[in-house]
Amino acid sequence: MDTELDVVVIGAGQAGLSTAYHLRRSGLAPKREFVVLDHAPGPGGAWQFRWPSLTLETVNGVHDLPGMPFAETLGPDVDSVQAADAVPHYYGLYEKRFELPVHRPVHVPVVCDHGGRLAVETPEGTYLARGLVNATGTWERPFVPSVPGAERFEGRQLHTRDYRSARDFESEHVIVVGGGISAVQLLDEISCVTTTTWVTRREPQFREEPFTPEIGRAAVALVEDRVRRGLPPGSVVSVTGLPVTPAIRAARERGVLHRLPMFSEITATGVRWADGTEQRADVILWCTGFRSSLDHLAPLRLRGPGGGIAMTGRLATQVAADPRVHLVGYGPSASTIGANRAGRAAARELTQFLKR
Repeated sequence: MDTELDVVVIGAGQAGLSTAYHLRRSGLAPKREFVVLDHAPGPGGAWQFRWPSLTLETVNGVHDLPGMPFAETLGPDVDSVQAADAVPHYYGLYEKRFELPVHRPVHVPVVCDHGGRLAVETPEGTYLARGLVNATGTWERPFVPSVPGAERFEGRQLHTRDYRSARDFESEHVIVVGGGISAVQLLDEISCVTTTTWVTRREPQFREEPFTPEIGRAAVALVEDRVRRGLPPGSVVSVTGLPVTPAIRAARERGVLHRLPMFSEITATGVRWADGTEQRADVILWCTGFRSSLDHLAPLRLRGPGGGIAMTGRLATQVAADPRVHLVGYGPSASTIGANRAGRAAARELTQFLKR
């Protein structure tokens, strides 16, 4: 059975919930004029799948959704919380307070153009929407680079999203690949219980000075410039650098942050560099990031010759080739703060477009 709506939002993480909040404030009626489709079993977006040791500092408010502070859902004297528990709890309360029409679990395998409307196909039926906000994030598309010999490795190859606890690697040598914040965090944890080797493609850039609004704006501006030109979004950490936290300082003192360049080959028992040097390993942990989860939009032919999707609009959320489609949590809005601002901009621009 087909259901006609004004707007469908795909994804109920930070970006999707922010967008839904602003769609409702713009006057769209929940369920009757817009819905949110989420494939996860419960509230929380990708946060519900994070490793248990990942915590959030609650005092800075950067995880707040519009209209309801994160700290409001916690005790009065709580400074740090487990992300996989606290964020789903917060999102669940948020959905109820603002009566957001989140349907789950709903998988969206494909979105097609259908007589001027966008056909959002699901196993339960098809939603025919005049506009679409895609907020599917990146968690479903872990990236692992292609390295010769990977199929020969007799140990375990895992990705960041597979990580649960450092205790899982006791008595094993772990090669951690990646130069981002997650790579350094997991390297620090794992190195406390076993031996490690750290490998990155580029020399890591550590930032000793505090993170400032100017640094954040500069990083966002560079990513925004790329997506407006139709290029794939770049890495924000390549602009901001890695923050030197107390944990990082301790790891540096322990000698853990000795970085090696990327190996050229994977062997049955480890890795080999171009000069012939080898390192035995039981585990290769790929902390090599994620790619935007956009395969379901392929029939819309949104990608350009630059390999990315050319974006326009005030905060670069609107697809230049199809103004009915907004991508929130993509490119410059791929952060908790950016997703909030982009959700508001996308809701406003899309509702204005639909009134034409």
